[in-house]
Amino acid sequence: MSHFFTYAVLTSTFGAALALAASFLFAALGETVGQRSGVVNLGVDGIMLLSAFTTYYAALKTGDLAIGILAGIGVGLVMGVVTALVSVTLKAEQGISGIGVYLFGLGFSDLLFLRLVGTPLPINQLKPLAIPLLSRIPGIGPIFFQQTILVYLAFLLVPVVTLLLNRTTYGLKVRAAGENPAAADSVGISIAKIRWSTVLFGCTMAGLAGAALLLYDGIFMENLTQSEGFIAVALVYFGAWRPAGVMGGSLLYGLTIAVVLEWKSLGIIPLSASDLAATAPAVITILALLIVARRFRQPAVLGRPFERGG
Repeated sequence: MSHFFTYAVLTSTFGAALALAASFLFAALGETVGQRSGVVNLGVDGIMLLSAFTTYYAALKTGDLAIGILAGIGVGLVMGVVTALVSVTLKAEQGISGIGVYLFGLGFSDLLFLRLVGTPLPINQLKPLAIPLLSRIPGIGPIFFQQTILVYLAFLLVPVVTLLLNRTTYGLKVRAAGENPAAADSVGISIAKIRWSTVLFGCTMAGLAGAALLLYDGIFMENLTQSEGFIAVALVYFGAWRPAGVMGGSLLYGLTIAVVLEWKSLGIIPLSASDLAATAPAVITILALLIVARRFRQPAVLGRPFERGG
């Protein structure tokens, strides 16, 4: 255990924690905005899978990671249209429709991979972008300021989404749609338009999450997400529908995964216990969820379709 507490290992572990947290953060921030408007999207994991494969395949064929990322975001946007059409316009039960989207993403991404690729082939990973001067600060420099552009973007979105929800007219409309849609509708706010916009944003962020997850290792495999999309949904509850809380939950989950992986590589965790250790991130998240989320109230009409006059 003592060789874990060295400068090199700790720096590597905490740096990996930030990188691992990025995909959770993208997905959970998008889901936060959607849920604040009253829409639950349980299809996040399926959208991440489709976007991860699309990112992988586009980058594999073109050799351009930027094209791959844009393709993954595009798939997220397309799935957002599908999700909003079913959940908002057609007013389907959101839990069931979300599971349908997840199962579609799981099955279709596997089918596309087997038909179009077959054998896993690695692609280039995003290179870290060192921020001048800051990256040379002892201790924190290599951890915080030698990350990829997607990691920086994920954490930059936290204050942006916070300001969007709490300091803008649009954010006020989003919160009204999730708390009292009848009152919002009575003053001329289109609940359908607001919810469509939040679902599109959430699914686009899920697409970006899939791209970030894929580019962390640079290779696609079946069920790549390992249910990370569902964890991202849980992190919204953990963070009490607040971007800063969601970031804290994402960091906790990313750190737990990074520590478990590092302990495995160092032999601290024996092979016989590796499967049990792999469940640690989920267990910690569930425990934290039980402790934290119960102290806060969810949006009043979360998961309920809006019926004018209903």
